[in-house]
Amino acid sequence: MNGEERGGFEPATGEGVPPAETAEARAASVRAAWAGLLQIRRLTNGPDEAAESVPADWERHRPVRSVALALEAAGLPASAVDLSGRRVATGYQVTDGPSPGTARVEWLGPPGSGAVHEEEAELARCVAALRECGWTALLYRGPRRRRFLEVEPAGSPRR
Repeated sequence: MNGEERGGFEPATGEGVPPAETAEARAASVRAAWAGLLQIRRLTNGPDEAAESVPADWERHRPVRSVALALEAAGLPASAVDLSGRRVATGYQVTDGPSPGTARVEWLGPPGSGAVHEEEAELARCVAALRECGWTALLYRGPRRRRFLEVEPAGSPRR
């Protein structure tokens, strides 16, 4: 059962199985979800012309979902796993960050995919996409010198 059958759109976080819908149907779902998110921003962040450029409170309470949607809407690929949990696609993975209201983004792929060699450039693409959407993304090196991003809302809505 996919996200739509359960009652709502689920952005690709890179932790689940690839979406079952066609690429065209998925792209349409992502566009609709992104348009809805921008509408939430306009309604809750006030009449300021920059209202769409700042995450809404709704996003701040759901950073994994919001960051994943921003990355997917920007056209970046999500990683994925099969039903046994084995990684089958190279792309971003969004998980909970170290503190409330934050997310962590990694660039992962199946063994031998070369994802480790792509991570610096691909995470830089993630940073650029997230900045455009009102998120601050800082690049870090973790265990085994693997890079990752910590992501948080860039600022407070102006009211």
